[in-house]
Amino acid sequence: MKTVFNVILAACVVGLLYLCYESIMGPIAFNKEKDLREDAIKARLIDIRKAQVEYRGLHGGRYTDSFDSLIAFVKEAKLPFVRKEGVLSDEQLENGLTEEKAMAMITKAKRTNNWKEVEAAGLMEFKRDTVWVAMADTIFGGKYNADSLRYVPFGNGATFEMAIKEDSTKSGAKFYLFEAKTPYITYLTGLNQQELNNLVDTQTKLNRYPGLKVGDIEVPNNNAGNWE
Repeated sequence: MKTVFNVILAACVVGLLYLCYESIMGPIAFNKEKDLREDAIKARLIDIRKAQVEYRGLHGGRYTDSFDSLIAFVKEAKLPFVRKEGVLSDEQLENGLTEEKAMAMITKAKRTNNWKEVEAAGLMEFKRDTVWVAMADTIFGGKYNADSLRYVPFGNGATFEMAIKEDSTKSGAKFYLFEAKTPYITYLTGLNQQELNNLVDTQTKLNRYPGLKVGDIEVPNNNAGNWE
């Protein structure tokens, strides 16, 4: 009888040790995997933001809520790049010369083939040429898989939610907002369910979005990520 009691007691001790271990290591393991997944998601959201900012620049300040349009833009768009040679000296700047005025002089000289004014202003080595380069090469460094923009890493094929909004100031000036986001339950599924429930519950009680996002269509935030 004593032997049976000792076996049961030993099993209880082992069980308690296991529960203690899990109570300590469970949250650590959850947070470690959460951080790993979120690093990939943050990088993807930042890429979406980059693409949207460039899209806005060539579409009258408007964003797009379509990943098809955004991905096509990344693949096909060309962006202006100003190639610069020469700088204005302190003396030229003090005399009221600006890059805009300098280029106006140079443009006039090219049209009239009279370079005396340009030479007198010391601008013979001053050049500003605009070239158009592929967006994928300029913003994403080439060989970028634009089709991946829509997909949530670790989301098992889930796509980011993306929305836009047109608003106006009290003076009537229009401005545009966008957001892209994905909830915790999309990319943390499969991890400790209780830890996930606790995380969602905490963020909800704090009136924060329970997931990761960039931008906001309700409160202008300069397209910041909610982790920044």
